[in-house]
Amino acid sequence: MAGGWTRDGAVSEQIEASISDELARMRARRVPQGESLTHCADCEEPIPEARRLALPGVKLCIDCVRERDGAFKARGGVNRRGSKDSQLK
Repeated sequence: MAGGWTRDGAVSEQIEASISDELARMRARRVPQGESLTHCADCEEPIPEARRLALPGVKLCIDCVRERDGAFKARGGVNRRGSKDSQLK
């Protein structure tokens, strides 16, 4: 793929680096660990036993997790590693 003034393979390396960065960020997300709580840490409602067994280390009930997930804000999609060409698209 022609990249103008860039060396051969630079665009592919840039794409691979961006994907690797995003995968590393996703893997770094905190995964529940330890013993599950019997009651939600936010609302103090009981957490069903099936949920505690399915997700070891769970701290929130389903309603509180849904509320937090609904408040998720997507990050901007600017490729800060890219060249001017990639930012113009």
